[in-house]
Amino acid sequence: MQITLLGTGSPLPDPLRAGPATLVRSGGTTLLVDCGRGVLMRLAGAGVIPPMLSAVLITHLHSDHLTDLNDVITTHWVMNPEPVTLSVFGPPGMREVVDATLGALAPDIRYRLAHHADLTEPPSVEVTEVTPGDSFDVGAVAVRVAATDHRPVKPTVAYRLESDGRSAVLGGDGVPCAGLDELCNGADAYVQTVIRDDLVRQVPNTRFQDIIDYHSTVEDAARTAARAGVRTLVLTHYVPPIAAGGSEEWRALAAKHFAGEIVLGDDLTTVDV
Repeated sequence: MQITLLGTGSPLPDPLRAGPATLVRSGGTTLLVDCGRGVLMRLAGAGVIPPMLSAVLITHLHSDHLTDLNDVITTHWVMNPEPVTLSVFGPPGMREVVDATLGALAPDIRYRLAHHADLTEPPSVEVTEVTPGDSFDVGAVAVRVAATDHRPVKPTVAYRLESDGRSAVLGGDGVPCAGLDELCNGADAYVQTVIRDDLVRQVPNTRFQDIIDYHSTVEDAARTAARAGVRTLVLTHYVPPIAAGGSEEWRALAAKHFAGEIVLGDDLTTVDV
């Protein structure tokens, strides 16, 4: 199982970091988790084009995790030589988002159908709304769903992916909670979005400081990993962005609470599990 951090950024535009998105590949199955800003550029950087995607998994419906879903849908459609359905899994509300996205794309879809004789059908997107406790298979990967705590954003979910004796948990946004602990139990890798609350508190902006109460800190993620007996902790979605040369400071904060391997880095950082 291979995990690639496609986008390690946040809602704040960053010339070096794309928006939240993670790629997981195992046994011929290719899963995209979240669709942040610039996701197709980073997929290309990882050697993946949209027709290669087995499914898209969405953790929650905050805009920064959905920004480029429209690009994934459109490019999956036009790059496939024949009609292929794109499978999208997400929490309740996912179908509404996809329907609205297709509605916004309606003029573009009409233009392409009118111009390309070999495009005879509009994009086909199959949406499955998932809730905690659900499980399903995508190719060679077994997926389990658990609740996360990102209130007032709800529902929000995390995914545990298992294949060929390996497991990875994609935590999405949120603070530590029982559902996340259970999902992470014994996992080989745990991917968690994190903030540095000490740095956020230094910014005199109420809206920015509001993020503190519903995101895991670096220390929170490390404690979750330690409780669950995770082998590798993968940090992403850094708020604020990691300053040049600052990675070891972030790593040291996690290492105070977690003795296993700690991975963080730039977009396209890849971990073999």
